[in-house]
Amino acid sequence: MITLIIPGKPLGKQRPRVLKNGITYTPAQTVNYETYIKQLFATEYKRHEPFRGPVKMQITAYFPIPQSVSEAKKTLMARGNIRPTKKPDVDNIIKIICDALNGLAYQDDKQIVECTVEKYYSTTPQVQVTIEEV
Repeated sequence: MITLIIPGKPLGKQRPRVLKNGITYTPAQTVNYETYIKQLFATEYKRHEPFRGPVKMQITAYFPIPQSVSEAKKTLMARGNIRPTKKPDVDNIIKIICDALNGLAYQDDKQIVECTVEKYYSTTPQVQVTIEEV
């Protein structure tokens, strides 16, 4: 089993952009976040051989608590009683993490047979990813 902590505000995969001349590119924020995830994984799991069989993944995204809410709401958010219903969508969170870990944690993201995602508020924004073979 592998557990990776990605410090910072959770991000989702952005759609490719198309210029007027027809050139398609991936937004810099997406490229930078994927590179960040790859570097964290490579540092944490230097000797890891990519999983070859089916894997399951658990992703927990912790969003920063907004400064604009009351202290009572901040407490409820920190306890998990109020959960984020804002962007990024869970499917975009899955996509950016799965794409970044391709060839590192597993050979290809087609091997993922089960994936759960949860979104919470926290005083420590981060994403926790757990991957294990099934």
